[in-house]
Amino acid sequence: MADFLLIHGSCHGAWCWQSVVERLHAAGHGARAIDLPGHGDDPTPLPEVTLERYAEAILDAIDTPVVLVGHSMAGYPISLVADRAPEKIARLVYLCAYVPARGMSLAQMRRAGPRQPLRPAIRMASDGLSFTIDPEMAADVFFNDCDAATAAQAVARLGPQPVAPQEEPLTLGENWARTGKHYIRCARDNTIPPEYQLTMSAGFPEGHVSTLPASHSPFLSMPDRLAGKLIEIAETT
Repeated sequence: MADFLLIHGSCHGAWCWQSVVERLHAAGHGARAIDLPGHGDDPTPLPEVTLERYAEAILDAIDTPVVLVGHSMAGYPISLVADRAPEKIARLVYLCAYVPARGMSLAQMRRAGPRQPLRPAIRMASDGLSFTIDPEMAADVFFNDCDAATAAQAVARLGPQPVAPQEEPLTLGENWARTGKHYIRCARDNTIPPEYQLTMSAGFPEGHVSTLPASHSPFLSMPDRLAGKLIEIAETT
């Protein structure tokens, strides 16, 4: 049986993975989700949040090798973890996530995309240290294939996203390059353009890119299919 560690994206927390964790457990696998520093119930002050602290929190949560799943912006910290401690990673899974380009920050990658569907929904804090997503637009950009009740509950739980970790350039080495990887593209994504997801995963081996007919949040809209896909990926490691 596999052990999964699930890492949330911008403005989210461990809460978003609950339905997937339940399904992975029901199938006999180990599965956990954590709050990154400054997210969910983690008390780290936003000015202290960095990409390094994200990676440290993930490393601290791993005792035995895991299938490390990163959603959206979590593509950056899971990649850094694999480069730092490849022995802790059985497989990296990028769920509609950013795959780091050499020397670029996540924010630079987002701005380099072919379209900017998230930009109109971003609301910067007055101090410039974080941003939130306009609650009137959040359901459309994040949860556009969820039922109204699920989307409303999720929107209410979104929090601020620290800016600093997304502005830190990242250059990865051979450890990351040698780590097994799989990309799950979401074809109805209104946050990261699906065509950009194909571009970012273009260097993955044949058979290591799959597609779900989902929004940016398949953990809420189709947890059964997502859990099944994760199990399939783990079983081919």
